[in-house]
Amino acid sequence: MTSGSDAILARMMSLHPKVIDLTLDRVHRLLAALDHPEKSLPPVIHIAGTNGKGSTQAMIRAGLEAEGALVHAYTSPHLARFHERIRLAGSLISEPALAALLDEAVAANGPDPITFFEITTVAALLAFARTKADYTLLEVGLGGRLDATNVIDRPALTVITPVSIDHQQYLGDTLPEIAGEKSGILKRGVPCIVGPQEAAGLDVIEARATKLGVPLFIYGQHWHTSQEAGRMIYQDENGLLDLPLPSLLGAHQITNAGAAIAALRYFGKSSAACEAAVTRPEWPARMQRLRQGPLVDAAPEIELWLDGGHNPAGGQAIGATLAAMPKRPSYLICGMLNTKDIKAYLYPLASHIQALHAISIPNEINTLSAENTRDAAISVGMRATAEADVMAALNSIKAQDANARVLICGSLYLAGMILRENG
Repeated sequence: MTSGSDAILARMMSLHPKVIDLTLDRVHRLLAALDHPEKSLPPVIHIAGTNGKGSTQAMIRAGLEAEGALVHAYTSPHLARFHERIRLAGSLISEPALAALLDEAVAANGPDPITFFEITTVAALLAFARTKADYTLLEVGLGGRLDATNVIDRPALTVITPVSIDHQQYLGDTLPEIAGEKSGILKRGVPCIVGPQEAAGLDVIEARATKLGVPLFIYGQHWHTSQEAGRMIYQDENGLLDLPLPSLLGAHQITNAGAAIAALRYFGKSSAACEAAVTRPEWPARMQRLRQGPLVDAAPEIELWLDGGHNPAGGQAIGATLAAMPKRPSYLICGMLNTKDIKAYLYPLASHIQALHAISIPNEINTLSAENTRDAAISVGMRATAEADVMAALNSIKAQDANARVLICGSLYLAGMILRENG
């Protein structure tokens, strides 16, 4: 059954299509019409980057909440339900609250042009301003400089996770251009935690920080992480922490956890909070093991995983994770958008899998066809076939190898569909 918020969101999507048009003018206008909720938020931690934003945010939230803090969190896109984007003081926003906020934002905007992401971001800021909490975590949607979240004059802290090539049509074709957009969240005098960066990207971040008098806490200079004897070691000028490995799988999560811990230690949080950051975060569709639902029931002997990564750095992270897992024949069920660099995503995975089964993403206008995905996989050295849908692909793999490891991957949109339909 369609909820009230679903109907409002559908109406907003028709009036204000989900097109990307990076500017802050429309957001500032609507915030002014709503009496500037962005000026009344609990202390803001603003997070940008190409990869790891969501995981890092989830870890920071887990650490803060472990000490009893009430935390607002804004993230995008959602996977199964829009409500996932807005977490109020620790809980997903309720249906009545979301519907009322969306109605209020639509009424305040009137007939003026605005994008779907902009108006829903304003609705989130309105919710955060009206609900008591100790911190507000804002994840950038796209870029940073002109992203709709970049309306906070003075956040308490900013974080820039690894920057790599993605969304070139909006952010630029080179790493320095993209890093310039991400570093647009830096604010004069406000400290920034910087995750691992390529030199060309770090140069841009450092130059902007110098211009604005921003103290930087940079991975490899001011804080370090490593894996030793099945443990995660974090070290900064305040000392060393010996922690469990992150519960989120993948070697890249060690540096994401490091950025989260650096943020927590900046706020003076305890070692127990830092341990909670690595052991308690919830972040679906990031190397998530599926343990129940129709897909699992259809192939109970198969080890089924889900990941929403979709750019070259995401492919590298998944490849490294597969390489570190217990040895088992691995297969991909892959669907991607036509806006992504599919060959660069698939290339790091080629040496870790038996075969790829390509699908198109249902009900997604920008999906690559299964045939195009298959052909791209073959071009990077994979065995690949095109399949009608996820279940057909799973059945095909099951017929070949009942003891397989299967990773459904390539798109957050595909991951969201799996989470909705597989329960």
